[in-house]
Amino acid sequence: MKKIEAIIRKTKFEEVKDALLEAGIEWFSYYDVRGVGKSRQARIYRGVIYDTSYIERILVSIVVRNKNTEKTVQAIIEAAQTGEIGDGRIFVIPIEDAIRIRTGERGDIALYNAEQEK
Repeated sequence: MKKIEAIIRKTKFEEVKDALLEAGIEWFSYYDVRGVGKSRQARIYRGVIYDTSYIERILVSIVVRNKNTEKTVQAIIEAAQTGEIGDGRIFVIPIEDAIRIRTGERGDIALYNAEQEK
């Protein structure tokens, strides 16, 4: 199992969500996050430019079976990529175990129901 964390532009979230659903990823978490990077966003409010020292992004967190890792990463890249600085990052992290609290099932089956297996 792998945990995929993707930091993406807020404006690309809906596209990434749709791409993940299309790739068969039906469950994930997301969070509003702020970070500091090379790219800075200037905001204009009533004609005054405010320089922000942070960049607002969305962090998408997904745990998938090993066989779904590459298709999940590709779905995120294709949906989130603009070709400009600030598109974000994807991190793939190994997961040792997963446990479904309700049933006590462990491993891959804890992520998805057996009847959904393709």
